[in-house]
Amino acid sequence: MAWIILFFAGLFEIGWALGLKYTDGFSKPIPTVLTIAAIAASLGLLGLALKELPVGTAYAVWTGIGTVGTAILGIALFGEPATIVRLACIALIVAGIVGLKLAS
Repeated sequence: MAWIILFFAGLFEIGWALGLKYTDGFSKPIPTVLTIAAIAASLGLLGLALKELPVGTAYAVWTGIGTVGTAILGIALFGEPATIVRLACIALIVAGIVGLKLAS
């Protein structure tokens, strides 16, 4: 169950990272409130997952999910470059997340 909670914590991390873009420097109230809510949800779920998972593993997986999701959605939503090197690096992060899960 802790891994599922951690997965959702990572999804909320993606949400708040992308939300920062839409707040326009925290000048837009609705995106700002949603971003702050996503931050709280992400950290709250991470805290719950840490009851059962080692902190180093959980934190690395949480940030990895956030990093990969944000990078992919940055490409899809904001037209960020999708170069071979960038995609290969994203794949390496995914491999690291899988490796940490398998090692736990």
